[in-house]
Amino acid sequence: MTIKFSQEQLQTIRTHAENIYPQECCGIIIGYMALGKTVVEVILTENVWSIETAFDFPTDAKKDGKTPDVLNKSRRYAIAPEIMLKVQKEARSSSLNIIGIYHSHPDYPAIPSESDRILAWQEYSYIIVSVPNGKAGEIKSWHLNDTHQFQEEAIEIA
Repeated sequence: MTIKFSQEQLQTIRTHAENIYPQECCGIIIGYMALGKTVVEVILTENVWSIETAFDFPTDAKKDGKTPDVLNKSRRYAIAPEIMLKVQKEARSSSLNIIGIYHSHPDYPAIPSESDRILAWQEYSYIIVSVPNGKAGEIKSWHLNDTHQFQEEAIEIA
């Protein structure tokens, strides 16, 4: 499977990642499926990761109830559920769908972390942009296979 972006859409993701560095940026990708995925719009969102969010995800909270090991936004991201719902409704009213989520990896490669894998949904593409030293670098797309493992997905520039 491939995901098709315009050069401008990819630049929007790269610029967002650089502007938010050293925190992870995140956003929603809407489009449609027809012989692959075609991106219609990239929607920037706020990274709402917090201590409360961390405790909602057992992969990050210590079992003894103490503070999670990973609290900062430079290693995790979250999109507010009400934003996801709003974007989903708006997309459907235009006969589109959420087809992916993007986020950045500050000073880390554009490969999914174990937390990325655990929290991912099979129907979405996951675009990750590496941001070494504040400058957007490699950008890759991933999707989950039937065994809930990430597989790289080709990015096509339309």
